[in-house]
Amino acid sequence: MAVPYNHKAIEKKWRENWEKNPVNTKEDKNGNKREKYYCLDMFPYPSGNGLHVGHWRGYVISDVWSRYKLLQGYYIIHPMGWDAFGLPAENYAIKMGVHPAKSTAENIKHIKEQINQIAALYDWDLEVNTTDPNYYKWTQWIFVKMFKAGLAYEKEFPINWCPSCKTGLANEEVVNGKCERCGTEVTKKNLRQWMLKITAYAERLLNDLDKLDWPEKVKKMQTDWIGKSYGAEVDFPVEGREEKITVYTTRPDTLHGATFMVLAPEHELAASLATPENKEAVERYIYEASMKSNVDRMQDKEKTGVFTGTYAINPLNGAKVPIWLSDYVLADYGTGAIMCVPAHDDRDFEFAKKFDIPIIQVISKDGKEIENMTEAYTEASGIMINSGEWNGMESSVLKKEGPHIIEEKGIGRATVNYKLRDWVFSRQRYWGEPIPIVHCPDCGAVPVPEEELPLQLPDVESYEPTGTGESPLAAIDEWVNCKCPVCGKPAKRETNTMPQWAGSSWYFLRYVDNHNDKELVSREKADALLPVDMYIGGVEHAVLHLLYSRFYTKFLCDIGVIDFDEPFTKLFNQGMITGKNGIKMSKSKGNVVSPDDLVRDYGCDSLRMYELFVGPPELDAEWDDRGIDGVYRFLKKVWNLLQDSKEKDIKATKDMLKERHRLVYDVTTRLENFSLNTVISAFMEHTNSLAAIAKKEGGVDKETLETMAVLLAPFAPHMAEEMWEELGHTETVFHAGWPSYDEEAMKDDEVEIAVQVNGKTRAVVALPADVSKEDAIAKGKEAVQDKLTGNIVKEIYVPGRIINIVVK
Repeated sequence: MAVPYNHKAIEKKWRENWEKNPVNTKEDKNGNKREKYYCLDMFPYPSGNGLHVGHWRGYVISDVWSRYKLLQGYYIIHPMGWDAFGLPAENYAIKMGVHPAKSTAENIKHIKEQINQIAALYDWDLEVNTTDPNYYKWTQWIFVKMFKAGLAYEKEFPINWCPSCKTGLANEEVVNGKCERCGTEVTKKNLRQWMLKITAYAERLLNDLDKLDWPEKVKKMQTDWIGKSYGAEVDFPVEGREEKITVYTTRPDTLHGATFMVLAPEHELAASLATPENKEAVERYIYEASMKSNVDRMQDKEKTGVFTGTYAINPLNGAKVPIWLSDYVLADYGTGAIMCVPAHDDRDFEFAKKFDIPIIQVISKDGKEIENMTEAYTEASGIMINSGEWNGMESSVLKKEGPHIIEEKGIGRATVNYKLRDWVFSRQRYWGEPIPIVHCPDCGAVPVPEEELPLQLPDVESYEPTGTGESPLAAIDEWVNCKCPVCGKPAKRETNTMPQWAGSSWYFLRYVDNHNDKELVSREKADALLPVDMYIGGVEHAVLHLLYSRFYTKFLCDIGVIDFDEPFTKLFNQGMITGKNGIKMSKSKGNVVSPDDLVRDYGCDSLRMYELFVGPPELDAEWDDRGIDGVYRFLKKVWNLLQDSKEKDIKATKDMLKERHRLVYDVTTRLENFSLNTVISAFMEHTNSLAAIAKKEGGVDKETLETMAVLLAPFAPHMAEEMWEELGHTETVFHAGWPSYDEEAMKDDEVEIAVQVNGKTRAVVALPADVSKEDAIAKGKEAVQDKLTGNIVKEIYVPGRIINIVVK
């Protein structure tokens, strides 16, 4: 009698075995050093809600890929850690009424227990925690290095401010005008901020996307965010004053049509340009604009503005150009000022119509002016008109040559512009890395000496945000007051902390040398074990985290810490597991599905395979518990096939060989293509075929069962190990090596071919797979002899598929 499948006993047994005898070894059984393969998950922040089945999906995908590479002979670097500083952890602590250090530690403990349920190949000896002073010492060290390189600097300007989180936000952290973390409408606040000059790397961040094996949609998102454009900076003198206002334009060919200009309300000249009669209206407008987020300002359907009363001079034709303020112009894009050509821009046209500003057409389809324009002419090219010496030129040619013409005339410069802005790096919160800067009245901003790092976060009882724009650290006099590291005079520490992104922008480097107290990572280990070969995580990090990580990596490469400038060679973005109707799982919505009960009832292996079976891994999938039962039945079918065959001396038949090699082919090719849901389908289909063969032959041969065990190992590791042992092996299945397939063995001896008469199927014949055309047609004609009325005018044979006899 066959022993029934007992997932609880099998999984317990092999977890204990793996604990004593790790399968991921640096050397093979012959003592040869294995080549490394670094497979990385985007590490989690330790949420109090713990893990649900959606989190499992990404971890299972990365573990399947890691175990596949292990079977190919690699030593696998597969670490796990905790992104534990920042707003999510602090907001949770405030909600629970505990200190974030306590709640974070408890959450990590709980989630680590849940992660271990997955039976992933994680090497916990490599674990990192961004809140550990031994870790954030090096986060601070990177900041000091950036400061010394001129990439970290202070600036006071209006930033995105979340009234709920009570902190500043980078532009990337504002989604549709709301805080990415809490959903509150974002306002503006004028604050002193630390900035990182990521714009210094804009060109490299853009160009180096070409050498990455990343999804095209992610590369496009980064390309669009960096936003490179070619154009000219043009200097408009202010009438009656010495100042000039510089605008950036990608359409220098339209300069003759610039009938007004618009400044951002935050522009340094905005208030001073107001004439006495316009001053009150200008000041009121500047204040109202300061209360809106950038996203809201860009999305406002009705354009608003105020005339300063002052004019600029068009440097190309000497025309007077009224200077307006409008909140659809942003201070942190371009120069914070734009020239407006209403005849050829929808937004400028709408503004000009509303405020009765002249509209001068300078591009025409046929060289003729449009009478009574009702909308802007926005065709990409045309003939120049009303443009002086440029009349008659092709606008597309002038657009390209215009920047150099403007430069030659001495009224501006050809230039390249980027949408990418420098990174707002300060947070007015407690739970983050202290910024290692001392403010001295005599020496200015001075970095904490590297040998004194880490500058530890003080332990305080009251850590709630102040809402004033100052961090809670500002109230701790004994911590704030210090001596200047340069002159020794009384000074004060920086009280803002770093954003959550600081620790997560370089963590993948630290994993491979996490106990090194002398270096961020030794060059020896960096050269041998880095960069990351495969990075797996959600597409929600396509801009923020990936862009920041690339920036950090390039900087660390530039200062010689590492010798590569891209962190992640290959990237895979998994889709989200949602609740019913595609709603994101969350505790507040009551639709969270915990993996705990499913593991108890069906086993870890069943849940792992079902996580993959629910749909293409790159797409979102709606969770339905009922489907796991089918996967569980599949594993029991494999188990029963093993039990019914293992004691028998079954010789491999052609059918067994064919199924074995087809299974290897299907699993391997689908796995390589990351079509993981169809890998599970392949297992099910071939197992059904093997079960049918076993019924006819009395069982299945040992080599086919061994092959099945090896192929299953990345997906259902406990089951695979048990199968391997039951088949007589004493070492782990993960040292067996990935099987190969023989295309000849996969071929059918016979194929069924449809026989058609005038395109309609009249019979089906079984023929040898290598049948000749002549023999196939002869057999086909024989099968439909009684249907061949009339003369045969054509005989068609599509090998292995169709015989068609055409008669008249």
